[in-house]
Amino acid sequence: SQSLQAMFAQVPGLTVVMPSNAYDAKGLLIAAIESESPVIFLEHRMLHETKAMVPEDYYTLPLGRLHLARDGRDVTVVALSAMVPEALHAADTLEKSGISLEVIDLRTVRPYDEEAIFRSVQKTGRLIAADTGSRTCGFASELVANVAENQFHALKAPPVRIANPDTPTPVSVALESHYYPGAQQIIAAAQTLMGVRDATESVAQSALAENF
Repeated sequence: SQSLQAMFAQVPGLTVVMPSNAYDAKGLLIAAIESESPVIFLEHRMLHETKAMVPEDYYTLPLGRLHLARDGRDVTVVALSAMVPEALHAADTLEKSGISLEVIDLRTVRPYDEEAIFRSVQKTGRLIAADTGSRTCGFASELVANVAENQFHALKAPPVRIANPDTPTPVSVALESHYYPGAQQIIAAAQTLMGVRDATESVAQSALAENF
């Protein structure tokens, strides 16, 4: 139940894969099996109840290439694994208030497609890194540091990390509801980056509740 992708990503030569849906899981798993390099394949338990169309035919997805899950103009959200559907929920809600999120499904933690991320940040000027791991020393920190080092001139606002608290992962349903970040945290972060105040935030949260 722990999210240890940042620790595995520190191993030179090890490919770290994190699918966000069943379609990607099949394509990435076949690519991992066929890879000549060692691969660790991580599935978040919160995704085990989700469904997606999966072709019976053979197909692979390239390791190290991200997927643009949603095109947008205002804020880039780079999401991992279970945070991808949360980012898409947030994007649907914020679209009603005129804020457009570009949602990137990273797919692989190492290697990752940094050039594609740079291009997105150059377009939007704002970054949210949404990780399923811990905030301190987590992979969201790597993303923020990389963008700050290489695309500082393109940023219109400080990047934001959304990640788990720096505590052990709970196994109680009651505690999980308070532990895991989700769409509401992404909405609040995007509104802050766009300079939107509390009145609009309450409207967006009401819309989110209707979606669920």
